[in-house]
Amino acid sequence: MLGSTAFFAFMVIAIRLASETLHTFEIAFFRNFFGLVAALPLLLHHGPGLLRTQQLPRYFIRCLIGVVSMFCGFWAIGHLPLAQAVSLSYSTPLFVTIAAVIWLGEQVRMRRWAAVIVGFIGVLVIVRPGTAGFTMGSLVAVSAAVLSGIVAIQIKQLSRTEPADRIVILTTLFWVPLSLLPAVAVWEWPQGITWLWVVAAGVLGTGGHMLWTRALKLGDVSALTPISFMQLPIVATLGFFLFGEAVDRWTVTGAGIIFAANAYIAHREAQLARRAATQAPVEAAKPGE
Repeated sequence: MLGSTAFFAFMVIAIRLASETLHTFEIAFFRNFFGLVAALPLLLHHGPGLLRTQQLPRYFIRCLIGVVSMFCGFWAIGHLPLAQAVSLSYSTPLFVTIAAVIWLGEQVRMRRWAAVIVGFIGVLVIVRPGTAGFTMGSLVAVSAAVLSGIVAIQIKQLSRTEPADRIVILTTLFWVPLSLLPAVAVWEWPQGITWLWVVAAGVLGTGGHMLWTRALKLGDVSALTPISFMQLPIVATLGFFLFGEAVDRWTVTGAGIIFAANAYIAHREAQLARRAATQAPVEAAKPGE
C-alpha cells in the first residue's frame, strides 16, 4: 500500500507538470494509453482468455463514468493547489458509503452515518462555500470524488464474478478510446520533456492500481487506509518544492477531519466483515438448517 501511495503521488506530480502545456483531455488519453501498455504483461501472463467476459455493458458504463471522473480529477490537479485537490479526492469513501446503501442495499448504522457527516464537514472546511476562498474549481474536485465513489461500487459489483486482473485490463482498454474522442478536439502533440510526464503518468497510474488491488487482498482495509493517506504529505511536500505551493490551515484541518472519518469507516467495515466471517461457520453448523 505504501508503494501504491507513492506511485499515485508521483502520478499527480506528472499530471501537474504535463498540464502546463497539454489540455486535460489529452493528459487523460496519454495516461490511459501508456497505462494500457504497462498493463499488457497481464495479458501475456494470463493469455487471451483474460479478455472474455459476460459483463461488457457493465464495463462500458463503469468506464464511461470513470473517464468523466478522471477528467474532473485531472483538471483539479492542474488548476487547484495540489494539496487541496488531493485532500478533496479523499472524500471518495464518504460517497462510496452512500452509494453502497443506494445500489447495494447495504445496512449502514448510526455510527458510520455520523462518520460520513463528519467527513462532509471536512470537505466544507476545505471548500469554504460562501467565502472569498471558495472557487468553482473545488466543486470539480468534489465531482470527481462523487463519480469515483460510484465507480468503486461498480468495481465491487464486478469483482463478485470478475478477477482483479481482468478488471484492470478491460477497464484500461475501454478508457483509451473513450478518452481519445474528446482529446482529438483539442489535439496538440506533446513536446520535449512533456512526453516524459505523460508516459510517467500512465505507468505510475497502472502500477499504483496493481499494487493497490494486491494490498487489499493481503491486508486489513482499516490498517491500510492510514497508509494510503500518506499521499497527501508526499504531494504537499513536492508541491512546495516544485511549484512553491504552501498548504493553508483550512486544507490541513479539513484533510485531518476527512482522514479521521475515513479511518473510522474503514475500521468499522473491517469489524463487521470479521464478525460476519466468524458467524458464518456457526450458522452453517446449526442442526436442521
